[in-house]
Amino acid sequence: MKLLLIAIAFFSFSIESFSQIGTVVVDQDSDIDKLLEFKKDVKTVNLFKIQVYSGTRSGAESSKQNFLNSFNEWPVSMEFDSPNTKIWIGNFRSRLEADKALLKIKRKYTNAFIFEPKKDKK
Repeated sequence: MKLLLIAIAFFSFSIESFSQIGTVVVDQDSDIDKLLEFKKDVKTVNLFKIQVYSGTRSGAESSKQNFLNSFNEWPVSMEFDSPNTKIWIGNFRSRLEADKALLKIKRKYTNAFIFEPKKDKK
């Protein structure tokens, strides 16, 4: 019995002494992160946008330029939706993020609102 306890103690200490701690380092091209961000933006998640203008093309161009002069933290796009041209702001990943932006934008664009663009079915 004594010999069995000595053997168990010996094996338990030897197992601990041979255990290893390792670290894994992933070395990948930085373009992979860019591609993953692009994939997230392209029809894979529900995005929210803010519309600040809908009307004529010349009015949309003017509104876009005015917006860019006032705000530069969000992407701005001009979309044609017959018969109007619209100015859309951002690619917000959550409604909360869009709401925070809307609070700032509404100070200058009182008719601005949040929406989810329709996804193209392909």
